[in-house]
Amino acid sequence: MTQEQDSPSSPAPTEPQPASPPSSSAVSFREALRVWVKIALLSFGGPAGQIAVMHKILVEERRWVSENRFLHALNYCMLLPGPEAQQLATYMGWLLHGWRGGVAAGGLFILPGFLSILLLSVLYAGFKDLALVTAVFFGLKPAVMAVVVEAVIRIGKRALKNATMVTIAVAAFVAIFFFEAPFPLIILTAALVGLIGGRLSPARFVVIKGHDTSEERAEDSVVLADHQQVGARPTLGRTLRVAAICLFLWFAPLIALGVWLGRGHIFVEEGVFFSKTAVVTFGGAYAVLAYIAQQAVEAYGWLRPGEMLDGLGMAETTPGPLIQVVQFVGFMGAYRNPGGLDPMLAGLIGSVVTTWVTFVPCFLWIFLGAPYIEYLRGNKTLTAALSAITAAVVGVVLNLAVWFSLHTLFGKVEETRWFGARIYLPEWRTLDPVAALIAVAAFVAMLRFKVGMIPTLLGSVLIGATYALVFGP
Repeated sequence: MTQEQDSPSSPAPTEPQPASPPSSSAVSFREALRVWVKIALLSFGGPAGQIAVMHKILVEERRWVSENRFLHALNYCMLLPGPEAQQLATYMGWLLHGWRGGVAAGGLFILPGFLSILLLSVLYAGFKDLALVTAVFFGLKPAVMAVVVEAVIRIGKRALKNATMVTIAVAAFVAIFFFEAPFPLIILTAALVGLIGGRLSPARFVVIKGHDTSEERAEDSVVLADHQQVGARPTLGRTLRVAAICLFLWFAPLIALGVWLGRGHIFVEEGVFFSKTAVVTFGGAYAVLAYIAQQAVEAYGWLRPGEMLDGLGMAETTPGPLIQVVQFVGFMGAYRNPGGLDPMLAGLIGSVVTTWVTFVPCFLWIFLGAPYIEYLRGNKTLTAALSAITAAVVGVVLNLAVWFSLHTLFGKVEETRWFGARIYLPEWRTLDPVAALIAVAAFVAMLRFKVGMIPTLLGSVLIGATYALVFGP
């Protein structure tokens, strides 16, 4: 098979090389770029929809990777902190064209969402007081709440196959909702339980399985078939080089900003905070949004109560990873604390800083770990750990759903302590019946009538905005 002229099989020696793609690859880099752009523009609907789009294009239509290889990469990405869909795109790009394929696929996956949310953030900050903008978000918030609840059910159906998985999910929910256990501790504990349980009772812990491949077409029709080896065995030297380069790209801008502006400047504060969240976002965006919202409102004052749902609505209705909502938080935080700059310019810089420190680690996890993961395909120990982690994520996302629901439906929610546990007590007289009706209607539309997320959100906005403009929010 003739190798394309722009194949990355012989990249410049000065560049970091996570691994070389197979020399038999028939996919040109230019052709791959067109596909990554297409996937990025179609990446609506959260990680489930985004992964489905990638599977359809890369596995079913283009036949660039085998079913088993795709699922193995997905399992690894689900174990990582950060947006699994964006990391899966990076992994697929790396498989086909090495480091530059990974950068292209992962970077293009982010770009449409970044530009969309930047525009929406500018409109939100500059025109939020307009009656129309307020009315739009009045209808959007309860619909987004319904989307989060639907996500709990969707993930739960996939992960909670038996009593053991249900127990792990309940334990995770109790730990984070009532006792404020940190995300990494919950995920690491679940992984440990899965590793041990997978050895003692595989039937109870290996509940996430791959698709049936009995009807796949012949493997020789796939560019990267399951039996093909990608690159040479990774070495310690290569691992250290990749880690050094990615860590430099991650932290050098923060260090420069800290030296120039001081540790307490808004850009540095946002960079440090979102660098921390980048390493604890196990299970995707839903698992950490409650924590980000609480910190952004209560600890830093970057957002006002309820504004996180506005940002989540932006992220839900634009292409790209859902975690891109942090860009809205970064924009609003810098917009309200410009430090002598024009507020809009400060918001733009805050958006860039937040996006940078959120997604550079994603490339680090893939370029560092993917070569090793390629040698572990078919390992059931990883599958057992993944099953337990996914069950724990159900509990974590349920925490987010409850937190969002309380703050969407009630005008006032008090927090109290009972035997060391945190308890939220909503004031029932502050219940918003219209918001509750919109949330129920959106939930029924998606779950019962299988209406897509985008039409549901748009319909909720239309109903809510009409009501708010006529009767007032």
